[in-house]
Amino acid sequence: MSDTDKVFTGSIPKIYDEYLVPMIFSVYAEDIARRVAARSPSVLLEIAAGTGAVTRAVAAALPPGVRYVATDLNEPMLAVAAQRQADDDRITWRQADGMALPFGEAEFDVVCCQFGAMFFPDRVKGYSEAKRVLKPGGTFLFNVWDRIEENVFADDATTALGKLFPDDPPRFMARTPHGYFDQAIIRADLARAGLDNVSIETLAATGRAPSPDLVALAYCQGTPLRGEIEARSGGDLQTATDAVAAAIRARHGSGPVEAKIQALVITARP
Repeated sequence: MSDTDKVFTGSIPKIYDEYLVPMIFSVYAEDIARRVAARSPSVLLEIAAGTGAVTRAVAAALPPGVRYVATDLNEPMLAVAAQRQADDDRITWRQADGMALPFGEAEFDVVCCQFGAMFFPDRVKGYSEAKRVLKPGGTFLFNVWDRIEENVFADDATTALGKLFPDDPPRFMARTPHGYFDQAIIRADLARAGLDNVSIETLAATGRAPSPDLVALAYCQGTPLRGEIEARSGGDLQTATDAVAAAIRARHGSGPVEAKIQALVITARP
């Protein structure tokens, strides 16, 4: 993983939340919320909350009296999440590194994380931290994207940018968001962290957007892919965005578009 793969700054958080969240993240946030609510936690920790898609969904699904701590490494993302969330005294927002959680042992009934594990620089360490802060009998619930070929818009964008920059194709989407899908590796990493009771479910859904232009904007300007594009020789951001939009339009049409998305949902316990 490149150092720039974790950079969500500038205008990225706003574009990410406005366009990418409803397109591909919301459906999985609702799924995580249902799974969390079914466990009736009294104290809940969210790692890598991003702009709060899961936080909003989980908060709506949980009763009064729950204590909910939502964290993210990137303060700009967390600022958008806090701004988007209605006043809720159950929720505490806190900047935190998933590799070194600032909490004591056995504090939480559930630890959840939506599409964050792919960004962990040391996944075994991150999983060990989740286990450390879980109460006995607690649950670590998270999801990761499946391989990029199962996530059509991301694959379309990566292919289009590969044609635009053939000598140095931007590979952020394939490398990081869609680079951690091997179930044997996921199970092995969890086992090394002491989480041996693991179930993995493949969950397909449909990503939707009002237009090809908004798909391109979301991926090229609302993710760290932006930094990769701008770092290329001749890497004009708008030219790259237009190229991706043209590819989406050619494959999916010029009006509202939809395509397959797919993730793995993992439930792990000590």
